Amino acid sequence: MLTGKRALVTGSTSGIGLAMAKALAGAGADVMLNGFGDSDEIEATRKALETEHGVTAHYNGADLSKPDQIEAMMKDAEAKFGGVDILINNAGIQYTANVEDFPPEKWDAVIAINLSSVFHTTRLAVPYMRKKNWGRIINTASAHGLVASIQKAAYVAAKHGVIGLTKVTALETAETGITANAICPGWVRTELVERQIEARAKENNISVEESATRLVSDKHPSKQFVSPEQIGQTALFLCSDAASQMTGTHLSVDGGWTAQ
Repeated sequence: MLTGKRALVTGSTSGIGLAMAKALAGAGADVMLNGFGDSDEIEATRKALETEHGVTAHYNGADLSKPDQIEAMMKDAEAKFGGVDILINNAGIQYTANVEDFPPEKWDAVIAINLSSVFHTTRLAVPYMRKKNWGRIINTASAHGLVASIQKAAYVAAKHGVIGLTKVTALETAETGITANAICPGWVRTELVERQIEARAKENNISVEESATRLVSDKHPSKQFVSPEQIGQTALFLCSDAASQMTGTHLSVDGGWTAQ
């Protein structure tokens, strides 16, 4: 389905990003990974993508809070792939505090990685996509791109911004073969969320599974977590011909959270 396409997935060394990279590789796309983590584990992941799916996989460790490193990463993708056909902006960080207590440096960091990096990768990817008259830009937003929660000022602001940027990108490329869409996951049981579950279990003196049930039930009417693989398959759908007239929209994968 995607043989001959080249994808860059930011924040893809674990969790949702890795699931999306695996889905694209499984459909035949060459993939460039990006993110932090243990170098040996990242190399093992890269090799596994090549071995299991018969594609080419590269890794670039750019720090997405730094525009010059983003530009270098995009040049690296151009040198290795010729350009990026599929851009998935998935990298993100979180920090929680009330607005009046929110450290300005934490605000700047969350906005830089969760929002500004999406602008920088997009502005650098679109010219190549225009030349080919084909491209898929998929931005990982969040349920928090649509609704708010307390103590998440920077994250909520950034994710709302991602959805707005997605719409503008879609309108500016509407007469081309490029689409731009956002995926809005709810609670996904990744390693990061697992740590939150364990901390809440310890704090409330309950089992890990009870903690998980309480956490997800607070937001998801389904009372079930979203899996990383489900997000990966959603991204794969957005890359398909069936989604060629879907642009400037968001797909909520949140167990009914934002339907309330």
